[in-house]
Amino acid sequence: MKVLVGLSGGVDSAVAAYLLKKQGHDVTCCFMRNWDSFANNDIAGNPTIQDDTCPQEQDYMDALAVAKKLDLPLQRVDYIKEYWDHVFTTFLEEYKKGRTPNPDILCNKYIKFDSFYKRAMDLGFDMVATGHYASTTYQNNFNYLSRALDQNKDQTYFLCQVDKDAFQHTLFPLGNLEKPEVRKIAKELELDSVSTKKDSTGICFIGERNFRQFLSNYLPSKTGKIVDIDTGKVVGEHVGVLYYTIGQRKGLNISTVRGPWFVIGKDVQKNILFVCHTDHQDWLYSDSCLVKNINWLVDDAYTIPKECTAKFRYRQKDQDIQLEIIDETTAMVYYPQKIASVTCGQEAVFYDGNICLGGGVIEEVYRDHKDLNQTILQTYEAKNNG
Repeated sequence: MKVLVGLSGGVDSAVAAYLLKKQGHDVTCCFMRNWDSFANNDIAGNPTIQDDTCPQEQDYMDALAVAKKLDLPLQRVDYIKEYWDHVFTTFLEEYKKGRTPNPDILCNKYIKFDSFYKRAMDLGFDMVATGHYASTTYQNNFNYLSRALDQNKDQTYFLCQVDKDAFQHTLFPLGNLEKPEVRKIAKELELDSVSTKKDSTGICFIGERNFRQFLSNYLPSKTGKIVDIDTGKVVGEHVGVLYYTIGQRKGLNISTVRGPWFVIGKDVQKNILFVCHTDHQDWLYSDSCLVKNINWLVDDAYTIPKECTAKFRYRQKDQDIQLEIIDETTAMVYYPQKIASVTCGQEAVFYDGNICLGGGVIEEVYRDHKDLNQTILQTYEAKNNG
C-alpha cells in the first residue's frame, strides 16, 4: 500500500517507517511542524529560547537524517496556525475556566488525524501511519482501536477523540513491539540521530517548559488565598488558581502548617485554591462523574457494554465502571470503588478488554449524588459566614 508516515524526529516514528518499508509498502515520510516559539510568544519558561537551533528544527534535522538513512522521501508541512486555532486556543480556554485539558488528545484529534490525515487522503495515499503505541483489531468489517502489546507505553488514551473513520486507514507498526525492542532496532539500523534520543515529554509539540512561567505568557498570574477546607483558614498564598490541578501535592509552598497538602478544588471567580490535609484525603474521592462530548469508536453504539473499565488519567490502572448513556455523546459514569482526583476537563476513556470504546471530557464530579466542587464551595461559604 501507499503509506504516509508521520516522522517526528524521534525513535518511535523512525522505526515505524523502517518496519513499513520492510513490509513492502510504498512509504513516504512527512514531518509536521506545529509550533513556532517566537511567533507564539513562547518566551517565559522556555529553556531553549536562546539556543542557536530551536527544538523543532533539530527534530526536523533528525527526521531528515532518518529518512536519508532509510532511503525514503521526506515531506515537510506546517500546521502552526491549525495547532494554535484548534489545539492551543482550546487549551487556554479550558485553563481559564480552572479546568485541566489534555493537549495530546487535542493534537491527535485536530492535527495528526485530521489535518495530516486529510492531506494524506487528498494526495492519494491508502494509509497513514504513526509511531504511536497502539493497535487495531479487525472485526466484522471494522477496525477497532485497541491497546498496544507494551502496556506501559500504550497510547490509546490519547487517541480516544480521533474520528473512528480515520482508524480504517491507519497503521500502527509498533503495536506488537515493546519499547526496548524499538530502541534495539534503531541501534542495529545505526539510526544515530534517534536511537538514544530521549523520549519527548511536556506539552504535545511544544516540549518541556516551566509550566507556570509558560502559561504566564498567555494567562496573567494573580496571587490569592490557599484555604484549608476543613478549618476555613488561610494556610498559604497561590500564584494563580489556573496553574494548579486537582490532586496536586507538590509546589504548593504551604509552610505555616505541616503537610502534606492536596489541591481539592478552585473558586476561579474569587481566586481561591482549596486544599485538604493528608489526614482528610476523603475530599479527593468521588463515586461518579458526568462525561460529555464522548467520541465513540465502535461501529454500533448499541454494542457498548454497560459494565466496562475506564481510565480517568493516563497510566492509571483500569477502573471498573458502569455506564448510563444519556444521549449520543453524554453519559453518567459510576464507579463502585471511590476514586481519587477525578478532574473536570480531563478525559475519561472507556475500554472493553483491549478494545478502546472511546472517551469524553469529564464535566462534573460527584460524591453521594452531590457535585463535589459545589460541595467544597458551599462548605467554605458556611465556615466563612460562620
